[in-house]
Amino acid sequence: MGSERGGRRDFLKSSLTTAGAAWAASAAARRATAAPEPGAKAPRLRFAAIGLNHGHINSQCDAVVRGGGELVSFFAKEPELAADFAKRFPQAKLARSEREILEDPSIKLVASAAIPDERAPLGIEVMRHGKDFMVDKPGITTLEQLAEVRRVQAETRRIYSITYSERFENRATTRAGELTKAGAIGKVIQTIGLGPHRENPKSRPAWFYEKDRYGGILCDIASHQFDQFLFFTGSTRAEVLAAQVGNVHHPEHPGLEDFGDVMLQGDRGTGYIRVDWFTPDGLGTWGDGRLTILGTDGFIEIRKNVDIAGRPGGSHLFLVDQKETRYVDSQDQKLAYGEQLVDDVLNRTETAMSQEHCFLATELALRAQKQARPLRL
Repeated sequence: MGSERGGRRDFLKSSLTTAGAAWAASAAARRATAAPEPGAKAPRLRFAAIGLNHGHINSQCDAVVRGGGELVSFFAKEPELAADFAKRFPQAKLARSEREILEDPSIKLVASAAIPDERAPLGIEVMRHGKDFMVDKPGITTLEQLAEVRRVQAETRRIYSITYSERFENRATTRAGELTKAGAIGKVIQTIGLGPHRENPKSRPAWFYEKDRYGGILCDIASHQFDQFLFFTGSTRAEVLAAQVGNVHHPEHPGLEDFGDVMLQGDRGTGYIRVDWFTPDGLGTWGDGRLTILGTDGFIEIRKNVDIAGRPGGSHLFLVDQKETRYVDSQDQKLAYGEQLVDDVLNRTETAMSQEHCFLATELALRAQKQARPLRL
């Protein structure tokens, strides 16, 4: 057993060194030749965007373009959102209506970051028009919506992909997935996901403070943490043991939930989640998001957006095993979600994320939201 563990440590350390050197060399070569963004592909499919109400639509479209998608058109009901998007993506034309996009047979995928309660109805229409759907989280805001989305997805066999960007678009989290799969910390026992956010009230639209529209704090922010709990523990079944939500500091916005937490039990691990709207202005980013993955032989901690010890940028990964504590540089980690999703659209596969995983993460968030006890301090 000891020799096996030592061999695994040597393998992991060697792979980290080799992979880091390879990525560093390739990154230097790309900078020297001013090549396109890493991962960029020649267009393999045409896609469009409908609903631009959250800025996540930009990173969603960037991911698909990196994966080989060609953004050809978009539509938004709000002229100011359409104007901003047109500046960001001048290659795409403004459609006259949603219908124009839905009825274009050349468009295979529709991306959306509409107001959260409008996302599932739009996704149902997209699937019924024979297209796949890539939606910002939360992709669904009620259990009733989830039941209808599941029914239509089963009938049409289209893809309903929720972009859990904290995993798909964070390089350290992507790297942690590779490390845990390789056995770097043994068998995963628990995940602890923390998702603090800054409120920024002056920048928020009215729907941000309407619970029926955003679905509640566990449905919204914590959707990321439910996804990561399932992914890193490998659980395919889970239950919500306890949940609580509250508005503890924003009486002027009675529809806002500013704190929530959850305890989970899965068939292959446990989880704890805490999310809030209390990031102070003194922090240099919108939230000190963290993920701790506890294993039988060590643990990984990810500081997603900031390293308070002073390293610049985000995507910071720390790994502690039976031998040492080390920082794993993830800055050149490849982000594969966009390419995998394009592959899935073209090949009718599930390499980016299984449909069952997508729906189970959503179901857990919705069930936690529904059964959460009110927190009053």
